[in-house]
Amino acid sequence: MDKPLVVVTRKIPEAGLKLLEEKFQVKVYARDGSMKPEELKKFVKGAQAILALLNDKVDESILAAAGLQLKIVANYAVGYDNIDLAAAKKRKIIITNTPGVLTEAVAEHSIALMMAAARRVVESDKFTRAGRYEGWEPELLLGYELQGKTLGIMGLGRIGGRVAEIAAKGFGMKIIYYDNGNSNKEMNTALGAEAVSVRKLLTASDFISIHVPLTAQTKHLIGKREFESMNKNAILVNTSRGPVIDEKALAFALAKKIIAGAGIDVFEFEPKITRELLKLENLVMTPHTASATVEARNAMAELAAKNIIAVLGGRAPLTPVK
Repeated sequence: MDKPLVVVTRKIPEAGLKLLEEKFQVKVYARDGSMKPEELKKFVKGAQAILALLNDKVDESILAAAGLQLKIVANYAVGYDNIDLAAAKKRKIIITNTPGVLTEAVAEHSIALMMAAARRVVESDKFTRAGRYEGWEPELLLGYELQGKTLGIMGLGRIGGRVAEIAAKGFGMKIIYYDNGNSNKEMNTALGAEAVSVRKLLTASDFISIHVPLTAQTKHLIGKREFESMNKNAILVNTSRGPVIDEKALAFALAKKIIAGAGIDVFEFEPKITRELLKLENLVMTPHTASATVEARNAMAELAAKNIIAVLGGRAPLTPVK
């Protein structure tokens, strides 16, 4: 009897592939870059499981192309805005993601972007490499300290909560947050955090870190009006999804010094980047690598594989998207 076919849309760490190869016929897309829709349709044909990446658009046409035997799409990411959940539900296909295992990596990267933007690390590196350093000066590349400042967190889930913990315990930052109108009593008690309105968060924060999922409600959550509400010394960090921020508004706010700086790991039109952003020295950018640690990517691969193994074995998935 033939083993079930599992297709993996890009090579992932061996930790996950080995688990799959022990039980299934595994087909891995070997080339670099994302597949175009027509190529993806051919690739998934006959699969009982698809292990997809966040830049694979898994819509009705892809699910249909796979065939009626498709049981699960395991997304190698926490976010799942790349998958048509309604179409999957209609076809009784289980969708899973990889929450929890990348919390630490993304939280640490958020703090890294915050510090890099505040202390002008990338700008200083370029300055030094260009041979412009001629000796210590009192006002050379002045930045901002994190100690005692107010950090506003938009989205107090696993990652946002961990960022709050690092910032409060490590830097003595005051934590305020907006989490869909909810108040987290445990976080309030442990960190002295305070749930506030979006308006209060924007106006009172020295640093803002975004950790919301991409939905119709959160697209362009931060735009021209929001930037104008922020402190002129504010620094914005985004490791969630690019379209949460209006990039043209971000470029304008940074160019006109409406806010002091930003650190972003995700982009509105990924992998394309709004041209105006590339010219800005008060912006630190990383190429969607917030979860790019050996530990996190191995754990993501294992979790995605274990979800597939569970579902194809007739058991409940470990981390279903509901």
